[in-house]
Amino acid sequence: MTDRVALYIALTLAVAIGLDLLLTQGQILMFLAKKFLHLVDWVQFWR
Repeated sequence: MTDRVALYIALTLAVAIGLDLLLTQGQILMFLAKKFLHLVDWVQFWR
């Protein structure tokens, strides 16, 4: 991965998180965090 691609990905994530915080007070971020924790628990079960 080049520096330019990494910068574009970082900027895209920063803008997406900023918009989520402005428009939905972080509800989408919390939803995704909860789903990620459920996924980690599920993967840990099959380990």
